[in-house]
Amino acid sequence: MPESSVIVRSSNELSLRELYAILKLRTDVFFLEQDIDEEELDGRDLEPDTVHYVVLDESGAAVACLRVLRDAEPEHLDAHRVVGRVVTRADRRGEGLASRLLEAALADFGGEAMLLHAQEYIAPLYAKHGFVAFGEGYEEAGIPHISMYRAAE
Repeated sequence: MPESSVIVRSSNELSLRELYAILKLRTDVFFLEQDIDEEELDGRDLEPDTVHYVVLDESGAAVACLRVLRDAEPEHLDAHRVVGRVVTRADRRGEGLASRLLEAALADFGGEAMLLHAQEYIAPLYAKHGFVAFGEGYEEAGIPHISMYRAAE
């Protein structure tokens, strides 16, 4: 099933259909598949500095997405950029879509230090893109996580 290239949009550039596609994918995976019961709509999607990366299939459904936030007060060193909500639809996993999204985000923000909070099982993917685990592992929404940092290039 062919899809378009990675679409990059700031919060104010997202169409209603694109926003719906992103939120539908995240809800399907995080709530229905992973049974996460924490708040998904945290208000950060619409912040002016938030940038969304998404791959849509030919029907307009999101098959993979992530967002990059800007934090004025970084929680680790100088990482003002935070990668989050990285998700791929179950039937499209293993195709390298998350890597494509990360590569696009790093092309835009690789000159800045970045932080992410990874589900432990997927940490090797982020390590391939230069992220290094730090601190103790922790549980978030009932899933083991590890924080990871990538220095500015």
